[in-house]
Amino acid sequence: MAFKEKYTITQVYLTSPSKRRSGLLLSPSVKFIVAHDTGNPGSTARNNRNFYERSRDTESASAHLFVDDKEIIECIPALTSAKPEKAWHVLNYLPTDNHLFGFNANDAAIGVEYCYGGKIDADKAYHKYTWVIAKICYTYGLDPAKSIVSHHILDPNRKFDPDNGLKQSGRSYNQLLLDVISEFNDCTGENIPVYNFTAQPGSGKVIHKLNIRKEKPSTQADIVEIVSPGASVSFTGFVDNGESVNGNSKWFRDQNGNYFWSGGVV
Repeated sequence: MAFKEKYTITQVYLTSPSKRRSGLLLSPSVKFIVAHDTGNPGSTARNNRNFYERSRDTESASAHLFVDDKEIIECIPALTSAKPEKAWHVLNYLPTDNHLFGFNANDAAIGVEYCYGGKIDADKAYHKYTWVIAKICYTYGLDPAKSIVSHHILDPNRKFDPDNGLKQSGRSYNQLLLDVISEFNDCTGENIPVYNFTAQPGSGKVIHKLNIRKEKPSTQADIVEIVSPGASVSFTGFVDNGESVNGNSKWFRDQNGNYFWSGGVV
């Protein structure tokens, strides 16, 4: 299975070693993707990369890729190198990345920055952005329905990306998740169901025997576990367009990517 190469990824690597680019490898491997926006409207992918280079010895924050309407620039090895390196794009002490994926983002995630505003064509930049995220999923065998998280979800008290950037093109974070799956399907010929997943960690108490279904919010999916009434179950978020059971199509997704019907918990 090949992946459609719709766009070119340009390597313009930051100097290594430096504060921005340590040269350390991702460990253990690429496990998920963090969606960002730059937060500086009108600044292009090349502008942002060049700023990172100029400030490489005074600041440490970084990202792997910047995307605008004209370029996809890889400034820290991520896609075009066999050995992806670490970037410092999420605070280390935050708990949500470990809760959702089992790893710290800086150790196991690729950070992708969306450039927006000013003279940047929002639609063209957005199409490149969804494409490169889908390509990361393809390259590292990630499920595009499960492997993307926003910076805002990981750091809700300080960050609002990529939501702010996406608003510039009349889109939302949830729309991004759906469009990445559609792009992945288009570029691979696969047919991954497009579920409306909302990342919202929590837990509930089982009110009657609960079937945990393998990877799909459907009573037709294989049962991987049966949970007894009274037990506590945790989830990373939910979809609102799974199979409808008694008129309720909301299903929770656990850390293993499996689903259980929301009507079975309180």
